[in-house]
Amino acid sequence: MKSAFRALGVAALAFVSVAPVVASAQVAEWRTPDPQNVLVVETNKGRIVAELVPEAAPGHVERVRELARAGFYDGLTFFRVIDGFMAQTGDPKNDGTGGSDKPDLAGEFTFRRPGTGGAFAPAGKVGSLETGFVGPLAVTSQSSMLAAMTADGKVQAWGNFCPGVLGMARAGDPNSANSQFFFMRQHYPSLEKTYTAFGRVVSGLEVVRAIKVGEPAPDPQDKMLSVKVLADIPADKRPTVQVMDTRSAAFAEVLKKKQAELGVGFNICDVEVPAKVSK
Repeated sequence: MKSAFRALGVAALAFVSVAPVVASAQVAEWRTPDPQNVLVVETNKGRIVAELVPEAAPGHVERVRELARAGFYDGLTFFRVIDGFMAQTGDPKNDGTGGSDKPDLAGEFTFRRPGTGGAFAPAGKVGSLETGFVGPLAVTSQSSMLAAMTADGKVQAWGNFCPGVLGMARAGDPNSANSQFFFMRQHYPSLEKTYTAFGRVVSGLEVVRAIKVGEPAPDPQDKMLSVKVLADIPADKRPTVQVMDTRSAAFAEVLKKKQAELGVGFNICDVEVPAKVSK
């Protein structure tokens, strides 16, 4: 039996000082995500398009992709939805006690990122830590300066549970994630380094926030009508997805504008990564 994910208390947000991002002028403004790493979730409330981030959680990305391709998620409900927190789904029993017949996953709460270069787009600092993005996923990491002192030339990083982030549900055992996952409705920093973040919504956050709230959610519960990997959708029916490259000068301007707007209250989770998705 798979126990349902249970909420943690909302952590207080500390003041952060974020330096402006320095982006390369040679990086194109828009990128086309790998269609193997894009989920198209059709719900009764509308479409959600999410980009998976294997750099942060390869095992969880592979599991969700595998189950989606098997049709496992089609028709499953959002059985537990908390306003200001998340919308949970992915249970064949639709009550938080079920899972797939596959083995549980080891937690991928942190990952190793190169000290310089690679997929990481730096965005600023919070004390001695660095903030930035891996694709659309906001992350926090140790200082890049520590990379020279590590055997693999990398530093520890972890996904931030910003609005739209996909996180894997689990029971008390940190290695008990299986099939259940959740879409973040709001920023929830207390999940960082204790739950696995494996992707982020690039289109359809308003759909996530429109899902009926409740523990359990009231009948008839909202549901995922279908969950497909973009690469598996026939070309003539496949939506076109483009995401602003978080390494680009254009995104640096988006970040700078949000910093100026919010001042000392700014948090990296306040920044939505622009995307263009065809209907």
